[in-house]
Amino acid sequence: MNTTTPRVFIAATRQNDGKTTASLGLIAALQEHFPRIGYIKPVGQRFVEIEEQKIDEDTVLMDAVYQLNCPLGDMSPIAVEPAFTRKYLESANNESLVKRIEEAFDRVAWEKEFVLCEGSGHAGVGSVFDLSNAQVAKTLGCKVIIVTQGGIGRPIDEVCLNQALFEKEGVEIIGVIVNKVLEEKIPEITRFVGRGLKRKGLDLLGVIPHQQILCNPTVDLIREELHAELLNHPPTLDTLVDEVVVGAMGAQNAIQFFRRGTLLITPGDREDLVLAVGATTAPNSEDRLAGIVLTGGLRPGPSVVKALQAMPVPVMLVKADSYQVASKVHNLTVKTRPGDAVKISLIRDIVAKSVNVKKIVQSL
Repeated sequence: MNTTTPRVFIAATRQNDGKTTASLGLIAALQEHFPRIGYIKPVGQRFVEIEEQKIDEDTVLMDAVYQLNCPLGDMSPIAVEPAFTRKYLESANNESLVKRIEEAFDRVAWEKEFVLCEGSGHAGVGSVFDLSNAQVAKTLGCKVIIVTQGGIGRPIDEVCLNQALFEKEGVEIIGVIVNKVLEEKIPEITRFVGRGLKRKGLDLLGVIPHQQILCNPTVDLIREELHAELLNHPPTLDTLVDEVVVGAMGAQNAIQFFRRGTLLITPGDREDLVLAVGATTAPNSEDRLAGIVLTGGLRPGPSVVKALQAMPVPVMLVKADSYQVASKVHNLTVKTRPGDAVKISLIRDIVAKSVNVKKIVQSL
């Protein structure tokens, strides 16, 4: 296996700490030092099917944003399907899986000056099939960067748990990136987390400020997650949802909530609310609602359907009730997607400003 191309492995202390955000930003920042960069996510757990191949969603994102000129299948060599773990425990085939990862890495690294390897969670994820992040990092000969969330005590505690497993495998940790820190807390977090990590022999590589926009889903993501039927043809589904309002009041009282970035969730038989949105929304207004979700599988009457066809606001229909829909939207895991141009641009900027990329390069 290739042992000469510089590489780094991005891990996290837990799910949704910002590992993909850090990876997305680091590729852009590292391209100033290594113009030709490869990417691999050796073990992926959320995937889509492309040309009969199961490709991790993060791999699709990185390839779409950076056009990395690597085969998609090699950037995502192992996709953990629902039955993957059961099959492995019945008949372990670790050697073939390791060989698949090594061969995929070689192809990804071909004619590249650097390879970014993205893990799938904390150091122990994948242990059940003998491919923990720590084991994969060792297999690929990677040094590691750990991404964790804001705070002081908890992130240091969790980093130490991961540090123990990486060190057990003989993997060196370059340092730690603390993500999702409130702007006003950055000086305090930088000072105390930096001091705490230093006592554990680790460097603080950067503190990334919390950006609410990165947590806000688009209407299209909500439509996909709810398996909703779109009842009209709005100009865009990429509007970001800032807040959710459940329409359980009369139209006169609801109008005050009809503002930019709001998702209105209401039973499908509340035709008065749908018509009120249409009556108060100018076609070219930038202050219109993000969207409407009609619940209970209650399809409005023909006259109302005709009216909403002309509305610039997306109107969707789902079978679930309003409470179930509101809960699902509230608990939605928001992942950056290839079409999220504003988010991607922001991620590049904040990672470049917040992370000590030169220290990473020097450590390699």
